[in-house]
Amino acid sequence: MDTIITRFPPSPSGYLHIGGARTALFNWLYAKKTKGKFVLRIEDTDEARSTEESVTAILKSLEWLGIDWDEGPYFQTQRYDIYNEHIEKLVESGHAYNCSCTKEEINAMREDARAKGKNPQYNGRCRNLNLPKSDNTVVRLKTPATGVTLVKDMVKGNTSFQNAEIDDFIIQRSNGVAMYNLAVVVDDLTMNINTVIRGDDHLVNTPKQILIYQALGAELPLFGHVPMVLGADKARLSKRHGAMSVGEYQKMGFLADAMINYLVRLGWSHGDQEFFERKDLIEKFDLEHLGRSASMFDVDKLLALNAKHIQKKSPKELGEHLLFHLKTLGIEAKNDAFTQGVIETLQPRSKTLVEMASAAVFYYRDAIEFDEKAAHKFLTPDTMEMLTKAADAIESLVDYSQENLETIFKTLMEDTGFKFGKIAQPLRVAITGTTVSPGIFEMLLALGQEKTTQRIRRACTFIQDLA
Repeated sequence: MDTIITRFPPSPSGYLHIGGARTALFNWLYAKKTKGKFVLRIEDTDEARSTEESVTAILKSLEWLGIDWDEGPYFQTQRYDIYNEHIEKLVESGHAYNCSCTKEEINAMREDARAKGKNPQYNGRCRNLNLPKSDNTVVRLKTPATGVTLVKDMVKGNTSFQNAEIDDFIIQRSNGVAMYNLAVVVDDLTMNINTVIRGDDHLVNTPKQILIYQALGAELPLFGHVPMVLGADKARLSKRHGAMSVGEYQKMGFLADAMINYLVRLGWSHGDQEFFERKDLIEKFDLEHLGRSASMFDVDKLLALNAKHIQKKSPKELGEHLLFHLKTLGIEAKNDAFTQGVIETLQPRSKTLVEMASAAVFYYRDAIEFDEKAAHKFLTPDTMEMLTKAADAIESLVDYSQENLETIFKTLMEDTGFKFGKIAQPLRVAITGTTVSPGIFEMLLALGQEKTTQRIRRACTFIQDLA
């Protein structure tokens, strides 16, 4: 085979969902692995349901995932002349014909076939009439009455379809618009697509498309139909299983690399390996290990993978992603040394960037609010003297380091008779407003000497005001 050329043809009648993103990913990875081409095509012939909003959302989702395309996006609504040209060739060559049968007549044919115990379908009445094209005629493909159409599938294996069960199906409506199966074949032919990886819900269309290829005298592409993604209850994936549009996962704080990792594992394997970085997937992806059974979508597994990818990335890499989520909380920040230091304290315990952003808020606020229960328990006259000494000692440090902070704590423990926790918790509440935070020393270092001192002193003022 020459250069591998794959494609992804979403319909812009909604957002990009998990199943579509996985299909795009498989095609993109195979093109990258083989140094081929990946084509993006927008199948928008259903003009009543297609919207610009959906097109924009699909493109943004692909861009967020890092799935780039070598050609396109092509739009089917801009290709009607190309479809009509191929339809005319099929009619002229005798592989297709004009049909004037009405819906009522076709329904009668189907009912008659049912009554005789046959497959309800069009009976080919106009097949040999050589009718001229008119405003009320459709164009049908002449399909073989006998034999089988074999779908050679690199995932599912060979599947045979009896030609007698495939009627002379419509390839062009009476209004001149090409039908889906015709448009898909012509697009793939004219775009030189030679590898088609798609969901197995399309398998039912494949024998019809093969017949169109054969009528056009064209070579077939390599087909691979991957099983659907299901929910944990083995029902078709839906929102109730936690599956939403790809854009929603970005808003929920998932990393694109984690989504890519998780999506590719929904139907492909490389031994027992679960964690993959993007470069690993491009290097290792193949068609031989695409699975034949349906995959189950599991939000918990996605969260676990996302946590691993967060831990794997450098603070600088994460900074660019975190800024988006901080902004949604009203915090304008930069990906500077301060933010990267904040990230270091939160990386080990964050499953999503939303979690990380929420936990980072206290670092950026000039004034923090004290949790009522935490303040009542830890910001008391009994801790006032210790907090004042801590602020004085921290403010006087020439070298603001963990070693020197640990020395301050030891001194405070000796002077007050408090154990470590009795010192750390009041300080934690003074600095964050709550009893939950990163490790005390890493947090103090990330916050910085000046802010740390200011916050402890504010807590002391808070205690005085209460008294």
